[in-house]
Amino acid sequence: MKRIEATINLFKLDEVRDALNEIGIQGMTVTKVDGFGRQEGHIEFYRAAKNNIDFIPKVRLEVIAENGLVEKVVKTIQDKAKTGEIGDGQIFISTLDQVIRIRTGETGETVI
Repeated sequence: MKRIEATINLFKLDEVRDALNEIGIQGMTVTKVDGFGRQEGHIEFYRAAKNNIDFIPKVRLEVIAENGLVEKVVKTIQDKAKTGEIGDGQIFISTLDQVIRIRTGETGETVI
């Protein structure tokens, strides 16, 4: 099993979620986050005052997938989250040693 974490633009979340549902992903965790990468923030003007915004609002979604589904999940996220502009985000993939359902004590792939 793998954990796929993707940091994407907030306005792309619904499109990514719907596409992941279509390929059989039934659950995910979404967290609102702030950060910056190569785009290094931006400048906004409010009532003639210049404000330097160092952190950009994004969302991080986490999906747990069976090994055979990982490439499809990653491709789906890439296709649906991409705008072609700087700041589209990143995807991180890590291996999970164990998954446990708290309510029943089930372990392994049956949990996802």
